[in-house]
Amino acid sequence: MATLSKEILLPPLDATGVQPPLFDGTTRLYTCYTCPYCQRVWITRNYKGLQEKIKLVPLNLQNRPAWYKDVYPSNKVPSLEHNGKIIGESLDLIKYVDSNFEGPSLFPDDPEKKKFGEELFSYIDTFVRTVFSSFKGDPAKETGPVFDYLENALHKFDDGPFFLGQFSLVDIAYITFVERFQIFLSEVFKIDITAGRPKLAVWIEELNKIDAYTQTKIDPKELVENYKNRFLAQQ
Repeated sequence: MATLSKEILLPPLDATGVQPPLFDGTTRLYTCYTCPYCQRVWITRNYKGLQEKIKLVPLNLQNRPAWYKDVYPSNKVPSLEHNGKIIGESLDLIKYVDSNFEGPSLFPDDPEKKKFGEELFSYIDTFVRTVFSSFKGDPAKETGPVFDYLENALHKFDDGPFFLGQFSLVDIAYITFVERFQIFLSEVFKIDITAGRPKLAVWIEELNKIDAYTQTKIDPKELVENYKNRFLAQQ
């Protein structure tokens, strides 16, 4: 994977932001720079070298433009404008971008790896929900099993440090949440998610060598403040 040139990011559009022309032949990713779901599609786009093909349209979700609901009626991000239609849902979108655009393939042909990849996709909601709910409970106890699940999953294939051996959509789907959970659990609860999980530690380290991912990372301080307000303010 070649080194990516640093992308100049446009400021997010708020309620006063002008809508780009719809269906003018431009492929657009409606996104939010701090959203883990959007980050998945952003990483996929970057890794496949599609910075010129898929334009980012960043939105301010706290003060989002009214016109966005007309673009995508669920009013959520991410969504992709492509070939005269708008599609959403981040896991569907990363698969769509991988299948419908040029660039290195991000899902293996090997049947065993494909099957395991789908298993990991189906587990991700449980993983995310468990960690989020632990913030109001006992994170050390409640998050242990789900991070152990990831550690064990990383033992499945030994032809590389990633879930399916080689870097894939599965890594992209998980890292955007693991990134946030690692920061928050360490900062607020003094929990090191990699302690006793050597494969997970190497996985995070290897992902941080991939420009397509590192260029999308969030500001840790902003994340901690955001999560404190969101999860701990009522306690």
